[in-house]
Amino acid sequence: MQYGICHLSIIPVRSTPDEVAEMVTQLLFGEHFKVLESRKNWSRIKTLFDKCEGWIMNNQLVFIPEDEFNTLKECKEEKLAAELITYVEDEHKILTPILIGSSIPNTPSLPLSFDGVITSEKQSKDNIVRTALLYLNSPEVKGGRTPFGIDAAGFAQMVYKINGYKLLRTAERQSTQGDALSFVEESEAGDLAFFDNSSGSIDHVGIIMENNYVIHVHGKVRIDRLDHTGIFNNDLRTYTHQLRVIKKVI
Repeated sequence: MQYGICHLSIIPVRSTPDEVAEMVTQLLFGEHFKVLESRKNWSRIKTLFDKCEGWIMNNQLVFIPEDEFNTLKECKEEKLAAELITYVEDEHKILTPILIGSSIPNTPSLPLSFDGVITSEKQSKDNIVRTALLYLNSPEVKGGRTPFGIDAAGFAQMVYKINGYKLLRTAERQSTQGDALSFVEESEAGDLAFFDNSSGSIDHVGIIMENNYVIHVHGKVRIDRLDHTGIFNNDLRTYTHQLRVIKKVI
């Protein structure tokens, strides 16, 4: 088994070993992974954080020794960048821009210095919505996990990650986490609302706010009304998502 770490701001992870294949997720700086399979130009990986699998280009791959990977894996308090955009500096004084939620690892294979704001502990539930608002108006990009492009599940995952909690990568998998609530009225700001499609499959998630609002990704990160039916888009004057379940993870 081989292991790697993301040494760039963002690395796209694709469904198949092809540059035009669907992007299933993104690696952010400092995130580490197992290398499951290697080919001439591509490697199939499995992320440590959320067990997501996909393909990255070998020219964006940096290997780390197994002992370093295990040290990172066993770290109880991961340090994360807490500003929308900042940078790290390597031993040659070269700067690499990094985005909110990126990891700041202490590992020999990625020597760097960082003077930005760090978060490393679990935050209170009150902070979930404040973090979510940092992404407001970020464009929707399938597979995205950054303020410059993000999808619904990636949005929920990153907001929770920055606050010290782990969510899985897709809305369907996230819906298996936490405890279900019976009514919207039972929910608190920071809980998750899940929505299904016409086939009954959960394909969307949003973060509940106070006073029956929800912040989610639909074209962009936006705020809409939420009731027992689902999300009501005031711009379109119609419901865009049908509510399936509300989960309390924190």
